[in-house]
Amino acid sequence: MSDTSFKKPITVALTGASGVQYGLRLIDVLVEAGHEVWVMISKAAHMVVATETDISLPAQPERLAEALREQSGARPGQIRCFGREDWMAPVASGSGAPSAMVVCPCSTGTLSAVATGASNNLIERAADVAIKERRTLVLVPRESPLSPIHLEHMLGLSRLGVVILPAAPGFYHRPQRIEDLVDFIVARILNQLGIAHTLVPRWGEQASDTQDDNVSNHTKDQP
Repeated sequence: MSDTSFKKPITVALTGASGVQYGLRLIDVLVEAGHEVWVMISKAAHMVVATETDISLPAQPERLAEALREQSGARPGQIRCFGREDWMAPVASGSGAPSAMVVCPCSTGTLSAVATGASNNLIERAADVAIKERRTLVLVPRESPLSPIHLEHMLGLSRLGVVILPAAPGFYHRPQRIEDLVDFIVARILNQLGIAHTLVPRWGEQASDTQDDNVSNHTKDQP
């Protein structure tokens, strides 16, 4: 059962696509926002974490939860981790505690499994539950180029109400660091979850400032 001292739980799954930084950053931000976070990391995602970061994440769920707590500064019990075949986890059943779910990054293999209802492991089953229970499900694919198979799966899932949010950061906020690009995508995910944030200015906020600067500069150029 979810700890009532935390905000509603959010499920975050990391699968074997490049871009694990997005998922790890999302966990940190959700913890900071006071949410309970339920985490699942696929075997392939552990390999990607080892390849793309200097972070060492153990596979055993309890040790993984402890490592993520230390990394994010989470309170005891705020992060719960579930194994690949932990069918007693609340995310495995529609009668479990309701939770929005984000698969970030989402491999095209996981995308395919979710699109076809495969449910071969807990991540796929949790996504299947989110769809059948009409809960928020956000998939963050990072693949290029996209094949017709990928696109057809994305279209089918979108028609079911799944949010397809590619890890394709914009540049209008003038990023200065890689972390700024990561935050751009994390901010978009938080928007879909209805969670307030200050990671990236909203379009109107920055556009107004830029427009004022341009008007000022133009005025200075007048004779």
